[in-house]
Amino acid sequence: MIIESGDKVHVVARRLFEGDLRRHFVGIVDRVVDDMARVRGYAFVYDESMQDFVRRDEERIRLIPLADSGLIINMLPAEANLTDIRYALDDRGYRVVTDGHTFSLEITEFGAKR
Repeated sequence: MIIESGDKVHVVARRLFEGDLRRHFVGIVDRVVDDMARVRGYAFVYDESMQDFVRRDEERIRLIPLADSGLIINMLPAEANLTDIRYALDDRGYRVVTDGHTFSLEITEFGAKR
């Protein structure tokens, strides 16, 4: 299997329309069965008024269909600290997801600085 229990992931739900909610999920894979992963972690939603992604406080368990073309699944390094995940702008003004310690992943879509 290409994704396994213990892997850390950053999941982006593709927007179908301009006004769609921008939703991301960061978590650790608990279990994989066929093309479905059970992932425990945190939901992030883009807050237009703050112009930033805001983490929901409570930990959630999501079932992630691995064959869903509407999802972009980024693998995170094993040393990533999921409780410290946040969104920031890098020195070029591009949006990144980072734990502030060991990794930073640019997630700017199509060169837009948002």
